[in-house]
Amino acid sequence: MNASFVLRAAATPTAPALVLRPWSVEDIAALVEAHEDPDLRRWASSPMDSEADGLRWVQTHERGWAAGDRFGFAVLEAASDAAPPRLVGNVVLKEVASGKPSAEVGYWTAAWARGQGVAPRALEVLTAWSFDTFRADGLESLELLHQVDNLASCRVAEKSGYAFDRILPSAPPSYPLDGHLHTRRTAV
Repeated sequence: MNASFVLRAAATPTAPALVLRPWSVEDIAALVEAHEDPDLRRWASSPMDSEADGLRWVQTHERGWAAGDRFGFAVLEAASDAAPPRLVGNVVLKEVASGKPSAEVGYWTAAWARGQGVAPRALEVLTAWSFDTFRADGLESLELLHQVDNLASCRVAEKSGYAFDRILPSAPPSYPLDGHLHTRRTAV
């Protein structure tokens, strides 16, 4: 799949347009800066303490694009005349395979962009793109998982049309608490 394309979310009356594009090495400094936030670090599955960690993150996403099974997007505020694009988050489609009826989505928002609707808007764009791109390969539903105490992720899931499905049991040490599974199905 060609990783050189861009997805967009329109501006709202209170927030600028968003640009979603594959991660690149130019994002590393902003990526590491975003992960200085204690709230983001709490939910992150891997540490991001240095540029070397950021490079590994970007390379993981590049390998996913090349393999066609993981599609990570840097989420940026669209550039204006006065300011260059700014990293505000991440969305990812993962565990995609031909003939597999479900895949998983994930996201995070940088601390400086929370409360502006970044995650729901970016997730909606990713969801539409995922179904448009992979429905013919058998994709019927997308799953969104989060720990039960991550209330912000629960709100994003609900705002984005991902219905609560069930509670998943904890799996320490990676998942020390139970989780929620939310699901969104493709329109028939």
